[in-house]
Amino acid sequence: MDLIKGAHYSVPVGSLDALADDPDVAYISPNRPLSGTSTLDYGAESVNAPVAWQQGLDGTGVGVAVIDSGVTAVGDLYWWIPANQTYGSRVVYSQNFVPGATDASDQYGHGTHVAGIIAGAGWFSTGSNFTHTFKGIAPNANIINLRVLDQNGVGTDSSVIAAIQTAISLKSTYNIRVINLSLGRQVYESYTLDPLCQAVEAAWNSGIVVLAAAGNQGRNNSAGTEGYGTIAAPGNDPYVITVGAMKTANTPTRVDDTIASYSSKGPTAFDHVAKPDIVAPGNQVVSTLAPNAHLLSTPTDVYLNEYSNSTTTTTKNKKKDSTSSLTTNAISTSYLRLSGTSMATPMVSGAAALLLQQNPNLTPDQIKARLMKTASKDFPANSTVTDPTTGITYIDYYDIFTVGAGYLDIAAALANNDLADASTASPTAVFDPTTQSVSLVTGSSVVWGNSVVWGNSVVWGTNVFVDGTSVVWGNSVCWGSSTSDGFSVVWGTGVVWGSGTNQTTSTAQSITLEGEK
Repeated sequence: MDLIKGAHYSVPVGSLDALADDPDVAYISPNRPLSGTSTLDYGAESVNAPVAWQQGLDGTGVGVAVIDSGVTAVGDLYWWIPANQTYGSRVVYSQNFVPGATDASDQYGHGTHVAGIIAGAGWFSTGSNFTHTFKGIAPNANIINLRVLDQNGVGTDSSVIAAIQTAISLKSTYNIRVINLSLGRQVYESYTLDPLCQAVEAAWNSGIVVLAAAGNQGRNNSAGTEGYGTIAAPGNDPYVITVGAMKTANTPTRVDDTIASYSSKGPTAFDHVAKPDIVAPGNQVVSTLAPNAHLLSTPTDVYLNEYSNSTTTTTKNKKKDSTSSLTTNAISTSYLRLSGTSMATPMVSGAAALLLQQNPNLTPDQIKARLMKTASKDFPANSTVTDPTTGITYIDYYDIFTVGAGYLDIAAALANNDLADASTASPTAVFDPTTQSVSLVTGSSVVWGNSVVWGNSVVWGTNVFVDGTSVVWGNSVCWGSSTSDGFSVVWGTGVVWGSGTNQTTSTAQSITLEGEK
């Protein structure tokens, strides 16, 4: 644990008080469990990735560390030269960090799916026999497989921290420029104290772009917040790029896309950091299938009872002369369909790889700034979805705590040449009881340098600001007035999740199979 200037120990409960009293011990943090935050046929098209491919950008030479349930080197993660029939795996390094396991392959199915969204080549869905090619955003990038989640999709802080430290140490060897963290857990403390956040900041400061899932708690109203204040760690860290999930309508255009109601909303617990930073397609995403993935037979992290996971369907990416009956999420022997901010995060990781191939000199801060500034800010005022089983209707407002700076647009990011000249740490949101409004605090009136290039309205758009300045929320917040319980939970001194409420037992922990219709 040199990365965070700490150590990982097993300590008897009775010895904790003595350990806390030791003057050499600055802080004690439990080794907390975490899990993956997990279709979409047109994800790449919705974010304008084909524009990059037409320019010859495909992630070649860029290493992306996938810290997840492991990555199985399926065919779509190979490079292949048809002319001379030569091929090889683009999973260039693998290491296991799961205690008691030795194999770094994907026993769960989550990590391979994530890797395919980043770098899948689409070999097994290309040709005249197929109706659609499922291609990753950076289809020739290299994958560094660092397995931290077990066969049930569960891991611990210490495993993730060790994997991040390994990614930093291997940065030069494999040109690791991006870390994808499609995982998370509840926020228990300020990011300044959380060892997991300290680890991602160390990676960021080493020159690696870190992408983290926002979480799938957007429907969680257990504390009366209507899903606000539910960003997962380490996505609560202001340095990293935190990604929320959009829902496409299975069309290549973005005009009919809406926010997924389960996508977690900011601000972050304890620190009130404005998150997420950006949103990308994450609902019903089709990507690579790990053989015999435990996720197929035992979807243990699907807790929303309104979504069945036992129905059958016809393969959507079928050969034209055949059909097959499969479980809803497995659409062929090569691909499956998953949903969640876990799926949105690798979309942005792939985008970062494309930007770094275009200009290897870009820093993590410059990547973040460019992605946020060029993100599409054309949203409806709100959208609704009604659960078909419960009849509950969820309404989402497109404010800064729901969609961040906007919807990923790779073409616009590649066309932009602006360079942020300061840190792009996400700003803090502050509630003013006198004006009953919420404003962004960045240390000055300028966000990341020159106000013309990086002013608040430039980065987040004009629609999210109430008075044209820094105010992002008036007194018409979605749960009512500032006297409501939900408002006081987010902006008061209480913890977002309320007394005794733990995210691991929440009714909206993750949506991975069916997604949102």
